[in-house]
This record gives sequence, structure tokens and C-alpha cells, in this order.
Amino acid sequence: MASNKEKPCANCKFRAKYDKNPKSLMGRFWRWHISFCPGWKGYLGSLSEEDRKAVCEKYNLKK
Repeated sequence: MASNKEKPCANCKFRAKYDKNPKSLMGRFWRWHISFCPGWKGYLGSLSEEDRKAVCEKYNLKK
């Protein structure tokens, strides 16, 4: 289990697969999954404003 400061999303294996190849099955699954995942929303909420903007820009999120 991850510590309170580090959420599992920071080191998610599916996220790494998306980063490596966004068109892979697991990469596409991760991208779909984050659209409703409460853990991902909590992860984004735990980031600083600057980090959140960087993540949203990297993954083309609307937040």
C-alpha cells in the first residue's frame, strides 16, 4: 500500500504503459479508466496546482 503522501496513481503500471505506447490495449484502458476513477481524481486533487496543470496538459485532460 502506498503511503499517505504518495498515491498509487503516481506509479501505476497501466499509466506507464500509456506513457510508453498510448495506443496499446492497456494504455487505452488506462485512459478510459481515469475518466471515472475516484482514485485518479483524488490523486489529481493531492497535487500542487503547478503539478496538476502539468499532468492535465500531458494527458490532455479538461481540468
